[in-house]
Amino acid sequence: MTVGTDSPADAGGAPPHAPKGPGPDTGGPAGTARAAGAALPEQARERTPGGSFAGLHPDDLPDGLVVADEHGRVICFNAAATRITAVPADRALGMPLDRALPLEDLKGRRWWTLTDPYGGLATRRGQPERNLLLPGGREVLVSARYVRERPTGPVRRVVVCLRGTDARRRNERSHAELIATVAHELRSPLTSVKGFTATLLGKWERFTDDQKRLMLETVDADAGRIKRLIAELLDISRIDSGRLEVRRQPVDIAAAVGRHVQVHTTGGQSPDRFFVRIRPGLPPLWADPDKIDQVLGNLLENAVRHGEGTVTIEVAPTTAGDGGEEGTEVTVSDEGPGIPEESMSRVFTRFWRGSKRGGTGLGLYIVKGIVEAHGGTITVGRGPRGGAEFRFTLPVGTPAHLL
Repeated sequence: MTVGTDSPADAGGAPPHAPKGPGPDTGGPAGTARAAGAALPEQARERTPGGSFAGLHPDDLPDGLVVADEHGRVICFNAAATRITAVPADRALGMPLDRALPLEDLKGRRWWTLTDPYGGLATRRGQPERNLLLPGGREVLVSARYVRERPTGPVRRVVVCLRGTDARRRNERSHAELIATVAHELRSPLTSVKGFTATLLGKWERFTDDQKRLMLETVDADAGRIKRLIAELLDISRIDSGRLEVRRQPVDIAAAVGRHVQVHTTGGQSPDRFFVRIRPGLPPLWADPDKIDQVLGNLLENAVRHGEGTVTIEVAPTTAGDGGEEGTEVTVSDEGPGIPEESMSRVFTRFWRGSKRGGTGLGLYIVKGIVEAHGGTITVGRGPRGGAEFRFTLPVGTPAHLL
């Protein structure tokens, strides 16, 4: 190891049991509904800052918003609703709600007939979110709220929220892939552990001490691999749910780098393969030492396994965050083929693998989650000698009680 230091749809009727009201005198029901739909955004804009809308326009909402009046006709159909349903807003405005949104449940039953928003129990307040189908079989997430002037009074508005299911499906696929990957990775070491322990228990007297030791060492190594996989799974769960805890303590980042390099050299790597440069003037760093070890371990393992040539680790003082707070910057680079430009945006996603040299593809995803939990940032690029270069920055992170 070298160490360097440098200076610094259109069918159907009216909604079930919609109240029958006289049509307006100007333009008929559709004309008045269009007028009401056009006026709604302006009304929303005119609310005071403390009001419900605070200047919000329905088209500003990321979810589809459809509002029907007391007669069951659509008076608001925002841009997101048009995008999700492919029904133009000017066509939907004034239509009966069940024609503007001809929804069916997954058994093919008409949803508005089943729910009957304008009839039924006067104590109902709406419908929880559920998967429903638009014409053509497109699946959407739909929830509804029934607005009444008094708790058991007639429904004056039906407010419907629409969401696409693409993001949820991607999330479900991601979870399915995670389960499949972890199950696959666990199968091999568990098979080994079970095989060796069964063999030792059944034929203990037949083996020499050296053979027994070899088997037990293999079992120990496979048990360690299982433990690491379970730890990765728990980390991913905490990162995804925003519950990754950071227990800040003073961290000597230079010493931590030295320990990880020593682990690799003790494991058979040549000391000459590593070059460590520690810049002077490093600020005191408060971070979770175990998680920083995990970040360094993953990045060095990635460089040794997938890279080539000298692995350079540089630690330097820097500024972090928008406020220019003091921080520490760590760069890990190698001299291998590097990461293709088209793949760099996917490096920190789940299951990304830079090569076929093993691994679950979860390590860099966890690294990014840990760094961001510390308030830091991490990037990937091409190093000065062509290999991959990972750079992460950690703010000082001094606990509030010490400020």
